[in-house]
Amino acid sequence: MDEVLAAVGPRLRSIRQQRKCTLAALSEKTGISVSTLSRLESGQRKPSLELLLPIAHAHQVPLDELVGAPPVGDPRVRMKPIKRGDATTVVPLTQQPGGLQAFKMIIGPERSEPDPRTHEGYEWLYVLSGKLRLVLAQHDVVLKVGEAAEFDTRLPHWFGSTGEAPVEVLSLFGPQGERMHVRAKPRSS
Repeated sequence: MDEVLAAVGPRLRSIRQQRKCTLAALSEKTGISVSTLSRLESGQRKPSLELLLPIAHAHQVPLDELVGAPPVGDPRVRMKPIKRGDATTVVPLTQQPGGLQAFKMIIGPERSEPDPRTHEGYEWLYVLSGKLRLVLAQHDVVLKVGEAAEFDTRLPHWFGSTGEAPVEVLSLFGPQGERMHVRAKPRSS
């Protein structure tokens, strides 16, 4: 942060000089005193939004250009599928560690015997295609396309294909206490 702030002054001077603008002329346009502008450019005064906004407006440049904000990175998630055994492919849809995680899972049609497990967290499942068998504590249910389930993963749980065909599932997984909220129908205005 200190490096970013230290670079603002020289950048302000450079932009002003490129536009062949004097400190006095910039002062008239912005209402900021010549001495304050000079101290900003020399790094003797820390830049603030109240000072940078009128300067950006006077030079007709985006505020990002004055502070040297880094360019926004490519927002696309580079999906790297992970194979689990012969039947399951997991595609991470989020890149940040910790917090809420999103996955697309493709579970093959091989029917396996449920082996319920428990762990910390909270999970939300949404069936994109096929049928998903979910064993959750005493429940044994089949979810169809468009159906969702959410549960505390401290309950014994297992899910997989019903054995008829592959199933594609969107999974959101979060730390204990984070819950997803699904609205059955949109709010009416």
